[in-house]
Amino acid sequence: DFRPSYLQIADIRRLCPDVPVLALTATATPKVVEDICEKLSAGHGFTVSKMSFERKNLTYLVNHATDKYTELIRLLDGEKGSAIVYVRSRRHAREIAEHLTEAGLSATFYHAGLEHADKDRRQRDWQHDRVRIMVATNAFGMGIDKADVRIVAHYDLPDSIEAYFQEAGRAGRDGLPARAILLYNHADEPRLHKRISDTYPEKDYIRKVYDHLAYYYQIATGDGYGVSREFNIDDFCHKFNHFPIQVHSSLQILQRAGYLEYTEEQDNQARVRFLVSRDDLYRLRGDSPNEEKVIVALLRTYGGLFADYGFIDESLIAQQCGMKPHEIYQILKLLSDKHVIHFIPRKQVPYIRYMQRREDGERIALPPAVYEDRREQYRQRIEAMLRYAKSNDKCRSRQLLEYFGETDTKDCGQCDVCQSIRKTDIKDAQQHILTLLSDHKRHHITELLRLQLPKEELDAALTSLLQEEHIHQEDGFLTLAK
Repeated sequence: DFRPSYLQIADIRRLCPDVPVLALTATATPKVVEDICEKLSAGHGFTVSKMSFERKNLTYLVNHATDKYTELIRLLDGEKGSAIVYVRSRRHAREIAEHLTEAGLSATFYHAGLEHADKDRRQRDWQHDRVRIMVATNAFGMGIDKADVRIVAHYDLPDSIEAYFQEAGRAGRDGLPARAILLYNHADEPRLHKRISDTYPEKDYIRKVYDHLAYYYQIATGDGYGVSREFNIDDFCHKFNHFPIQVHSSLQILQRAGYLEYTEEQDNQARVRFLVSRDDLYRLRGDSPNEEKVIVALLRTYGGLFADYGFIDESLIAQQCGMKPHEIYQILKLLSDKHVIHFIPRKQVPYIRYMQRREDGERIALPPAVYEDRREQYRQRIEAMLRYAKSNDKCRSRQLLEYFGETDTKDCGQCDVCQSIRKTDIKDAQQHILTLLSDHKRHHITELLRLQLPKEELDAALTSLLQEEHIHQEDGFLTLAK
């Protein structure tokens, strides 16, 4: 399921045949490793090196919670370190962060729809411990460098083990104990299955979206090759009565089929143009020392800003002025409000580009490699995620490691499954001890060795029975309590 452009990476080997190539990825199943080797080898030899995915300091837990919100507060209230709470939707991120704040917890939220400066500010507040809990969609992840995250909680189920493992792995990077907690209840299963039809709508629906897109841009049949347009998905859905998630999925499928290029968030740099003359500008420069610094930096770094808009780099200006990027952003907005400049902030907007002449929708071909095969792979990933969430008979760490091809694994001893099995084993050991003493005679403690129980379970069972005064010990002999 690589992006189309990724499949062209191998061309570098043809262009630079004598240069060694190293391909790196964080998580990959054996099948994905095989795919990467196939796409990149181009007839050359290669060696696969793998480190273990095991994280001994990270405890994986699945909490079955009817009331996820109450359970989340309980978990976060009991853990004073930094935390990430992953959710599926932007609305959910904001709502849960607000609920946590109302409950007296330090929380903020993050998603792709926030302004660039706002995202930077929220991320900095969390990274510098001004805010303890980050509630976020999967937009929060790449480049996050905070070692002391003590808990990563998933309020909603991800749609694959790969996604869950990567996000959970952001906990405990300092090597100290940390927890990855998945909140699950029976409502999650139908919700997760619905994502299959949302991510892979019916073919006729995809063709309808293709036709409506041509109406939206007024592109006639046979025209449109190479045409590129900004895409406002909310406006499109309003005009043609669609739901954004299904439109988004349809466009991705049309891209894989080669009809469109759909750039979800094309990064448009900030732009500036001076609205006053040079003479007026020099008269204004004394208003504020920081404003003057920014104006001087703009004049020295970028030419032609009096005649037309120019792209600017806020980080570069911040470096030149000895200030922070968010401070530069605020000063540029202030100068814009004063009509000294016109400032167009950096924004990320989707773009659509026609890679072929427009066809009639009914002639759009969606072959199995683009649709059916991928839909089945997606369904299998979702089923694997559900099996993990619902299972209660196998160590969580072993389940994850085996998914990524590591078969020589041991129980972690600390996940919810291991703890549950250990409690059952201790109860069984307690019953064996009580059965031995059921004749109400004195038995020397060494007789317990005849039970042939694991030492750890035997010690735990004996300690528990003595503390609860079900049995008594005197001079090395055990008796049943009366």
